[in-house]
Amino acid sequence: MTETAYQYVDLPDAHVVATRALLTARENITDTVAARAMMCIHGGAGFGKTLAVNTCLRALEPGEDIHKITFRARPTARAVRYELFTALGLPGEPPRHPSEFDRLLKTALAEHPRTFLVDEAQWLSGEAFEYFRYLWDEPATQLAIIFVGGEGCHTVLHREPMLSSRIFIWQHFTRLTPNEVLEVVPLFHPIWQDADPGDITFADEHAAHGNFRNWARLTAHLRTGLARTGRARVDREVLRWAFSRLG
Repeated sequence: MTETAYQYVDLPDAHVVATRALLTARENITDTVAARAMMCIHGGAGFGKTLAVNTCLRALEPGEDIHKITFRARPTARAVRYELFTALGLPGEPPRHPSEFDRLLKTALAEHPRTFLVDEAQWLSGEAFEYFRYLWDEPATQLAIIFVGGEGCHTVLHREPMLSSRIFIWQHFTRLTPNEVLEVVPLFHPIWQDADPGDITFADEHAAHGNFRNWARLTAHLRTGLARTGRARVDREVLRWAFSRLG
């Protein structure tokens, strides 16, 4: 993810901030990849999970072969097979029979170590999670798998004891605390660098609520408001104008 597409918002000059959660994720992901293990990063929407994981995985490239898979609906094992086929860029047509398809994937995954980022994992069914476990359990595949998703991801995984018992690390992303907001937000974007701490707290209490995606949206509107009014810095009036746009 680039700085101009920060948290799904076109936000020039935004910076990826090394929050405590991101630093913890960096250690956890590094350890998981080194161990060829599986981990689960879960938490509410907009808390910075995907951004943190993408940032951490980018630091491992090009030495690590990383593939990202995102699901938007509850996939079957068959759908997972096809997603893996596409992600690996395998030639030819996908096999029609499950056993043949499984052999193909296992052979491809045994070629060298790989890491899979499975994003939006809250959409995975027990069957789909089980299929990832099936591939990971194959000794030759040398897989590291990072599941990233909402709270539903954690719930579904815990319903699958054969898989949950194999999760190497669990990490829960939560909202920024009020103290973290005051530390992080001035580093996040230049418009907050000289903002009054009271205004930052006011913005968090009334609009952002410790949610990084909310901070990105609010900041984008404030950039517009400052440009239109000619103001040099954030104040309560322009904050209230931005709040009115957030609903």
